[in-house]
Order: sequence, then C-alpha cells, then structure tokens
Amino acid sequence: MIKYARETPAKRIIVVTESGMLHRLQREVPDKTFIAGPTDTCACNDCRFMKMNTIEKVRDALKTLSPAIDLPAEIRTAALTPIQRMLDWSKR
Repeated sequence: MIKYARETPAKRIIVVTESGMLHRLQREVPDKTFIAGPTDTCACNDCRFMKMNTIEKVRDALKTLSPAIDLPAEIRTAALTPIQRMLDWSKR
C-alpha cells in the first residue's frame, strides 16, 4: 500500500483498512490525502476483528486449511466479479 501510494499520480486516495495503516500512510506519504473509507455496514478502519488477525494466524490457516468456510456455488460465482475487478485495478 505504501508503494502504491507513493507511485500513483493521484493526490487523494480512499483507504479501506485498519486505522494503523492509515496513520502510517499519512506519515510516510505526506504529500497525499488519505480518506478512510467506511461502508454503510462496516467501518473497516476501526474494526476490532481486523485487529485480531496476525501473521501467525494467517500462516497457521494456510498450513492447516482451517478454519474452512463453505459457500454455495452461486455466491462464490457472484463474488468473483468484484474480486477480479479489484485485482485488475491493482495491476494498473
């Protein structure tokens, strides 16, 4: 995120992540304006659940493939479009 913020020509960037990253972005890229991007249903920048994630928990989940989340195929298919769009935008 820091690298993207430094390299993008945009002067204003909407950031939807925990508030610690927002503060770091403001400190390391002071010439840009960062806008915290909560949604109608979630204020991700202050989410207590996001702060519970650790690199060790991610590592362990990848090792054991658990916990597992089972979603119906129709939901997975519908979710693929916005996820693919996000990934495509990140390549620009």
